[in-house]
Amino acid sequence: MRFLPFLAFIAVPLMELVILIKVGEIIGIGATILLVITTAVIGVSLLKRQGLAALGRARETVESGEFPVESVVDGACLLVAGAFLLTPGLLTDTVGFLLLVPALRRALAHWLFNKFSFTGQAHGGPFDSDSSSAPRQDGASASPGPVIEGEFEDIDNHTPERDEGPPRGKNDKHSPWRK
Repeated sequence: MRFLPFLAFIAVPLMELVILIKVGEIIGIGATILLVITTAVIGVSLLKRQGLAALGRARETVESGEFPVESVVDGACLLVAGAFLLTPGLLTDTVGFLLLVPALRRALAHWLFNKFSFTGQAHGGPFDSDSSSAPRQDGASASPGPVIEGEFEDIDNHTPERDEGPPRGKNDKHSPWRK
């Protein structure tokens, strides 16, 4: 398992070379080079459009007071798609174009969230439609734990009345600072 990234760095370029050679034999070397350049240009233009849209969605989500989980995952997928699209080769271009499809990005994000979920459950992520298991929007944890209830009084906005006398200190038995 430790050698999997190492094997990927060797296997992917070799597969790219084989594919480029086979396509070059079929359509010619000039057409193959033109195809690789064209896919990169089209991919980058699509990536720019979708990246700006994802950034706009993230900004709207943050402005509404929520954490932009889906937009962050979209952005990460688009970043990987951009790297694949800029890498010369038809295999990496195919993976990059697949990552530009929003439905596939959502499915991938859902799978990754469930795979790496800290709860160990197969549901309950931010991509599920069940609102009872979705993260709370107020920033509080949805996990069970101690609940501390209490009352408070905002003393910063308290303006003393004229007949209250001098400000009270720690030693005054009616002081809000006394414990």
